[in-house]
Amino acid sequence: MTTGRFSDSAETPDSPVSPEIPEIPEFDDLGEEYLPDNERDITALIEAFFGQLAATAREHALPSGLVPDARLRHAALLEAAAHLIVDEPSRHNLRLTLAVLAGYRALLAPLGRPAAIAAVRAALIEPLGPAVRAGTRAMLDTAPDPFAAMVAVSKSREEHAFGAAFTFARPADDDRHYLLEVHRCFYHDVLAAHGAPELTPAMCAFDENWIEAIDPGRHGLRFERRTTIGLGGTRCPFHFSRTAAGDGTAPNESTM
Repeated sequence: MTTGRFSDSAETPDSPVSPEIPEIPEFDDLGEEYLPDNERDITALIEAFFGQLAATAREHALPSGLVPDARLRHAALLEAAAHLIVDEPSRHNLRLTLAVLAGYRALLAPLGRPAAIAAVRAALIEPLGPAVRAGTRAMLDTAPDPFAAMVAVSKSREEHAFGAAFTFARPADDDRHYLLEVHRCFYHDVLAAHGAPELTPAMCAFDENWIEAIDPGRHGLRFERRTTIGLGGTRCPFHFSRTAAGDGTAPNESTM
């Protein structure tokens, strides 16, 4: 969901503990005009991820070469997995997924499995979290119809940010409900193929940043995701529904 640019910074043992936060997304082009910038957005996530990983390495007094080695591992993984690319979105999603895998493998021996999982999860979701929440909230606060705006952004990202490597179903798509379900997740497929399906929940957790920006009472929009493939579900339900605040009905009227 991020559209802000991440400013490049060198990674050295003496660099600041917190990676630089990108500009807050503006979401100037919504609805049919919104197009994600995959090159910029995924690069921002990867750079923020490795920056946070470097901070984790310093915190645990790990070798200063850990992150440079993880970047080399990332490049090798990308080369070996190039056959998994089926379209432009999958090229970028493969970059992100294998960056998380490379970071995990770098931390696994020195930190152990639970701590390594927690570290890569934090490195993925925390650096850009404030920007994603602020940008999503600003978009919803200013949209004439927050439900319609959120659905438009979702549909654009389904096509242009996720693409053919994900399989989607839409049990409902009308003016009150947009019930999107992911039946095949490229992130999970890649991680499972590399023997690390335990990392898929970290990929799922990134969505919490924009989910937390939705205020049903303020935006007239409710979102529900009760499970994910990464958490053992058969699908990932992304369910958007109008609330009473979104359609002028009485506050106690059922909307689902």
